[in-house]
Amino acid sequence: MTLFTGLAVYIIIWWMIFFMVLPIGARNKISDADVAEGQFPGAPAKPMMKMKVLLCSGISAVLYGIFHWAWESGYLAIIPATPQ
Repeated sequence: MTLFTGLAVYIIIWWMIFFMVLPIGARNKISDADVAEGQFPGAPAKPMMKMKVLLCSGISAVLYGIFHWAWESGYLAIIPATPQ
């Protein structure tokens, strides 16, 4: 696997995990009763984006490591091995 392919796979994994992590700990402003005029009441009160990005990066690194190991060891292959 080339560097570009590995980076592309990592980015795809990262974005999929990021969208899964986004709802964690989300409370909307309606439940906080702290909605100012002009704010969307369904917006998260405290998005905690730094924590979510770090969590997403860690999970993605572990999953990419498993993927890379499986790819290099031959468990995953796009082109099947030729019979001997």
